[in-house]
Amino acid sequence: MSLPEGETAWDAVGFVLAGGRSSRMGEDKSLLQVGGETLVARALRILLEAGLAARIAGAASPLGAFGAVVEDARPGLGPLGGICAALASTGARLAVFLPVDLPMLPAALVECLLDHARITGRAITVASVNGFAQTFPAVVDRGAGPALEAELAAGRGGCFSGFQAAAASLGQAVSVVPVELLVQSGQVAHPAGLPAARWFLNVNTPEDLRQANESPGRGHRVS
Repeated sequence: MSLPEGETAWDAVGFVLAGGRSSRMGEDKSLLQVGGETLVARALRILLEAGLAARIAGAASPLGAFGAVVEDARPGLGPLGGICAALASTGARLAVFLPVDLPMLPAALVECLLDHARITGRAITVASVNGFAQTFPAVVDRGAGPALEAELAAGRGGCFSGFQAAAASLGQAVSVVPVELLVQSGQVAHPAGLPAARWFLNVNTPEDLRQANESPGRGHRVS
């Protein structure tokens, strides 16, 4: 497989998951704005500020104007389908997945999770907040791809359960990094001072969008 310019098999790459139906929003949320910036552009920027080449995965609508798109050949299988398509498209060892609807995440958190994955060699790395593991952002080793494909083939489309199965297939557990420890140790801080729990606001409904646009971090640079 030929690799995109500048990419090697040991690099990391970022993907914005933007293939959802946005049923609770009532319109394509990728193109809605927080702080004057579309959600898809904001998610791409978070990955870019984390030092990653960034693409869009699983897009159900034409988002090519915002960046390179990896289309899912099997649409309708949810975000896990987009993850599998993205992993199959890259020669990078590690892929960071960020859904389009998490606009308040600081790029520094993505960087920390990626560093943790590189150091530990874990196949799946995610964050936790208030003791609860968060499905995204997720750092996924390309070696987990076959197990994730097997989950899809078996009709199991849940991302976190897929991550658990993929890690177990490699004799591991999902690596969960508490965000509070990263904050307390000074490794991650939100540039707008938002508490960690607010970083994971999912913009799924009009009310969520309103909250995001009223947040003091709506216009922040995310690094």
